[in-house]
Amino acid sequence: MSKRIFVLLVVMMVSALLGIIVVQIFWIRSSIEMKEEQFSTSVKFALARVSENIQKREFRENISKYAPLIDSMQKTKESNVRDFVFRQIDTVRKEIFTFRQSILENNYKSQFSPFEADTVNFKTFLSREETQIEKIEFNSKDFTELSPNDRMVKVERLDKYDKLELESIFKNIVSRTPIHDRVSNNEIRMNLDNELSARNIATKFEYGVFNDELITKVKSDGFVQKKGYTYKVPLFVTDDTSDYDLYVSFPEKKEYILSTISWILILSAVFIFIIILSFASALYQLIRQKQISEIKTDFINNMTHEFKTPIATINLAIDSIRNPKIVGDEKKVTRYAEMIRQENKRMHAQVENVLRISKLEKNQIDLSKDVVDIHDILEDAISHVDLIVKNREGFIKKKFEAKQTEILASRFHMTNVITNILDNAIKYSENAPKISIETENAGNKVIIKISDKGIGMSKNVQRKIFNKFYREQTGNIHNVKGHGLGLSYVKSIVEKHQGQVYVESEKGKGSTFTVKLPII
Repeated sequence: MSKRIFVLLVVMMVSALLGIIVVQIFWIRSSIEMKEEQFSTSVKFALARVSENIQKREFRENISKYAPLIDSMQKTKESNVRDFVFRQIDTVRKEIFTFRQSILENNYKSQFSPFEADTVNFKTFLSREETQIEKIEFNSKDFTELSPNDRMVKVERLDKYDKLELESIFKNIVSRTPIHDRVSNNEIRMNLDNELSARNIATKFEYGVFNDELITKVKSDGFVQKKGYTYKVPLFVTDDTSDYDLYVSFPEKKEYILSTISWILILSAVFIFIIILSFASALYQLIRQKQISEIKTDFINNMTHEFKTPIATINLAIDSIRNPKIVGDEKKVTRYAEMIRQENKRMHAQVENVLRISKLEKNQIDLSKDVVDIHDILEDAISHVDLIVKNREGFIKKKFEAKQTEILASRFHMTNVITNILDNAIKYSENAPKISIETENAGNKVIIKISDKGIGMSKNVQRKIFNKFYREQTGNIHNVKGHGLGLSYVKSIVEKHQGQVYVESEKGKGSTFTVKLPII
């Protein structure tokens, strides 16, 4: 896959993912807005019913309260429409409140109050209302002595027109009464509970009654007016106007609306998460496959180069042996035969490394463990590379301080682990190899540190150094022999021995490989 196609594919996948997420977010937002609209509509209907219930209750109470007035109404035979006269005695203010309403010109007789025996004739006019307030002195018990039966009247006794007229009269009468005497907190709360419950709205609410935007005594303790969370409805409407408004606030409105579509939100979140996870996994696999493809290409190039040199050397040695001038020279034939054997051994070792990694991945490698001394393994590994180090005029410094050195391990594979690390230190030392090997105990582990003064590596390389096929690119891919399998093999073997391996390095100053293994 070319780089351009890969980038285009990634861009398309990212665009598709973002599109799906945007659509999901838009759909969720639309659902929330729809629920908010439904909530607001239900609340407005509920508040309208609450206002209507309170107003009807007040009307029924007034019918009962002012029964003597209704009973005292008398009509003339010529009467087409009635004339209502009402007188209310206020024992607190010591006032008499008189209200009269006349419809069309007519003669009408009515008592002003239950305490007056005489009747009065009125001249009525179209839609005329009169209100009069006068101060009086009286004994309050005169009014309280009126029996309840004298005040009671059945609403059913009134026809529809009578009810409308009485309602109009009562609205004007009670407008002088303080709001807390007209409606109580308990009544408002009970009505709100009933009406909201009937519409399946189960969330906390607070309320307050306002008069000309000033809050009255009729309110709940926690009421706070907040835009977007508060609704209002007029109370005690008279001629399409009202001095009072009932405000109801829902402080947990957002939480309640979200809870009503919580299952939708949860499912959407789960699906979005699955989509993102699938996308991330697919993208990771694409990038991983691209990296593996590049690594394998480098590996093949390296292996080809590694095999070309010994094959060319072997061919050259064979051609030399076949030369008539050399075939009779036993010394030269022996030297060329040894050269062929060494190059063949070198190719065999590389093939074995590849097969070893393949077996390790398939868990087919033989790891028969025995009790071994780690110092013996270190000495064995040093002997494998000692000649190479000396030929390059280097040295290996040993500092074995561990007291407990017996581990349960495969001698063959553990020796290969140390040999690979030492070989790595030699290859990446530009000058004479200067290597030190230290051992120590820490708890129930033995720690081996192998340090060199080589070229070192960057932080990015340190994170990838144990990956299969990975080799640091330094311009010329073949400037250091190898195929990127050695340290991958090291990590796999150490982990199969329940150990750990990691590297610390600084560019230009060298590296230190640390191996931790459990002791017996």
